[in-house]
Amino acid sequence: MMKVAFLFAGQGAQYVGMGKDLANNIKEAMEVFDEAQEVLDFDIKKLCFEDPNKVLNKTEYTQPAILTVNIAALKAIEKEVKPDILAGLSLGEYGALVAGGAIDFKKAVNLVRKRGKFMEEAVPNGVGGMSAVLGLEKEVVENTLKTITEGIVEISNFNCPGQIVIGGEIKALKIAEEKLKNAGAKRVIPLTVSGPFHTSMLEGAAIKLEKELENIEFNNPAIPIISNVDADYVKVENIKELLKKQVKSAVLFEQSINKMLEDGVDTFIELGPGKTLSGFVKKINRKVTVCNVEDMKSLEKTLKTLRR
Repeated sequence: MMKVAFLFAGQGAQYVGMGKDLANNIKEAMEVFDEAQEVLDFDIKKLCFEDPNKVLNKTEYTQPAILTVNIAALKAIEKEVKPDILAGLSLGEYGALVAGGAIDFKKAVNLVRKRGKFMEEAVPNGVGGMSAVLGLEKEVVENTLKTITEGIVEISNFNCPGQIVIGGEIKALKIAEEKLKNAGAKRVIPLTVSGPFHTSMLEGAAIKLEKELENIEFNNPAIPIISNVDADYVKVENIKELLKKQVKSAVLFEQSINKMLEDGVDTFIELGPGKTLSGFVKKINRKVTVCNVEDMKSLEKTLKTLRR
């Protein structure tokens, strides 16, 4: 008997045209876009399918767009496959909360629009950034960053073995890049993001998000959800605190996958744009089944794989 986890894509996976194929072919997927349209102040279909104003990569637009595509992908597969556990990378955690019934989709898409705005406003443009560090153990990265006193630089994502993301002030990131290369990193790649997400520099965004969360009632999840903050199961009374912390804390994705593996998950299905999380999972454990759903072709391939 297979044990299935649904994983929801995070920011950075977006591309023009995402969700269009599913929406055009599956009524329930199109209904997700229609629902998002009711609460957002822009045309979500036009943004995802065409991006005429070139704003898809702007965080306040990216976040509601990806969440909408994530839930459209969920609607495309959930009649055929039921998950045992849910998780997501950063923004993707909101997809997991919707899928688990902890929050209504309309409330979630409205909330992440604000979350994106708060994250964008937290650090002035050009002050902070992020870089991917390839080929170093986490202890080496942690110890190297401790030696940097010229500004803020912290680990922001534990993605998979050999891939850690750091974030912070540009000047400190540049120093970190040199030091990490000297410590044996294969590569340190600056990422095209608008801020140092999941670091202490996002404290301002966390405070604003906390105020928004005060107005939302969360339900007890009907399906277990793993949190980015502590790689453990979410309890309804902790959701608000975890979501506040998540903005400014490291994303424990690798640890979350390991927790699911310990609990018997053998099949991981990534929902939403791209295959980034699928790649991470394969690097964490090569023996498990990994699929993704982002369009009709990948949906059919996933269903075929699971029926074997």
